[in-house]
Amino acid sequence: MRDTLVLNASFEPLSTVTLNRAVVLVLQDKAVVEQAHPELRMRGAAVDIPAPRVIRLCRYVRVPFRRQAPWSRRGVLVRDRHRCAYCGRRATTVDHVVPRSRGGGDTWLNTVASCAEDNHRKADRTPEQAGMPLLRQPFEPTPADAMLLALGRDDVEALPEWLAQPAA
Repeated sequence: MRDTLVLNASFEPLSTVTLNRAVVLVLQDKAVVEQAHPELRMRGAAVDIPAPRVIRLCRYVRVPFRRQAPWSRRGVLVRDRHRCAYCGRRATTVDHVVPRSRGGGDTWLNTVASCAEDNHRKADRTPEQAGMPLLRQPFEPTPADAMLLALGRDDVEALPEWLAQPAA
């Protein structure tokens, strides 16, 4: 499970890593802990450190500019917080607003999270044709927003205020 946010030396979000990888980076003096889990500690024979929630790299890492977050089914479910865009229940599938058979593609603005029941009921129609209005419009998250959304609601709420919050 990826639950530690990695910041560049300039405090920009870079990625998320496992707790074990974060501890290794801190122990190798490649990163410093910016925020720790309040009650978790990592203990070893000669080590006792707080479990990191947010770490910052000591050296700046140049990252190629990314204009947009890459689309994925998992990304759509995370963006919509696993809530159906038609009824608000728990979503398990991804639905195309404009069906692929009618030219709709796998894009952030054409896909929404959906429960299997509503996905089946809408079938090969647009929401207007099916009489199923969207509860919220799909949007394209920035790469940083997509990363913060992937952390999960509880982890994002526990992040420091100075770290930018996701758009949705």
